[in-house]
Amino acid sequence: MGNTKKPEVLSPAGDREKLMAAVAFGADGVYLAGPGYGMRSAAGVFGKEDMAWAARYCHERGVKVYVTVNTIPTDRELEGLPAYLESLEDAGADGLIVSDLGVLALAKKYAPHAAVHISTQAGVMNAAAARMFYDLGAKRAVLAREMSLEQIAALRARVPAEMELEAFVHGAMCVSFSGRCVLSNYLTGRDANRGECAQPCRWKYHLVEEKRPGEYMEITEDGGTYLYNARDLCMIDHIPALLAAGVSSLKIEGRTKSAYYAAVVTHAYRHAVDAALAGEPLADVWREEVYAVSHRPYCTGFYFGPPGQYTADAAYFSRYDVAAVVEACDGAGNARLTQRNRFFPGDELELVMPGREPLAFTAGEIWDGEGAPVAAASHAKMALRMTLPVPAPALSILRRRRTRAQSGHGIDPEM
Repeated sequence: MGNTKKPEVLSPAGDREKLMAAVAFGADGVYLAGPGYGMRSAAGVFGKEDMAWAARYCHERGVKVYVTVNTIPTDRELEGLPAYLESLEDAGADGLIVSDLGVLALAKKYAPHAAVHISTQAGVMNAAAARMFYDLGAKRAVLAREMSLEQIAALRARVPAEMELEAFVHGAMCVSFSGRCVLSNYLTGRDANRGECAQPCRWKYHLVEEKRPGEYMEITEDGGTYLYNARDLCMIDHIPALLAAGVSSLKIEGRTKSAYYAAVVTHAYRHAVDAALAGEPLADVWREEVYAVSHRPYCTGFYFGPPGQYTADAAYFSRYDVAAVVEACDGAGNARLTQRNRFFPGDELELVMPGREPLAFTAGEIWDGEGAPVAAASHAKMALRMTLPVPAPALSILRRRRTRAQSGHGIDPEM
């Protein structure tokens, strides 16, 4: 394989709950943002105390923490950056993800113990660019999403062996080159390069003729079209090929997604990487798990050729709703839970635990937090007690399969 060290499963962490879920279900590293300099303003941000907590929590469990500092700042925005970088250094961030050359220089000066990773926003597509960033002090390049596996392998052969290569393997894709989009800013005044993207690529478009205002004409014979709508990326079946090409870190997109998404997708790729390293085929159960979270139609990105667009709609699909999350459980399976969606005694559920295949069971009696029996778990974040079929660690998930009619929605049901 092209790697000399164990490849990293890198997971999104939009807040504390998502970080804990990703770590529990097998992430080697997480990436997150502080206030002001990350590319996802809609995602949760970690303040100074939260950042220190995140680094401490992850390091105690052998997990790395990378912080996005990848906006394209103005001179005025740069004024507060040295102090912010020093706070990340003090918190113990393992790496900083940057795209601007000025930010790179400041990161080396004010956070010298944090590795510098070059963001996909920088559009690294060739070995010359990767070597230049390496010479400037970068340890890793997050490759442009438009690269094929063949191009990645060729780049790997032409850059120093010490330079790590990171590539996206799962999640939403941007219609613009490596996410460098001005469409949102043009249409709404919300700048994608400052983390404020309104996602106009997901809107449905019609034609309007100048002298016929208000008359919406079809772009296709069948109606309006989601002209810029990209499919979601899924490389769960191609981990051996990615490792052979020399990818060091396998990145899962989704800091605005749910803790359930972070847990389940991380879990699937954890097993896929472990299977690849052992030279074993991926078990079908982990392949199926990527369909258990909210997603658009999947593709393999640009790794094997153009991904194609999905213009029929911008709907999300999901096979499950989260019923509850395990807070604690004893050796007999007596668990304390927090409710997430309504469920009843007698419902068919699945128990999702770190390191194990999902376990189907029928829900028995449910008690409230005080031990009184209840007919349904119907209140948001309700404290519950329930006997599980096996002892389950904290952060395990109970989920209920949706009916076919419930599986497709126009908005992300996990948001």
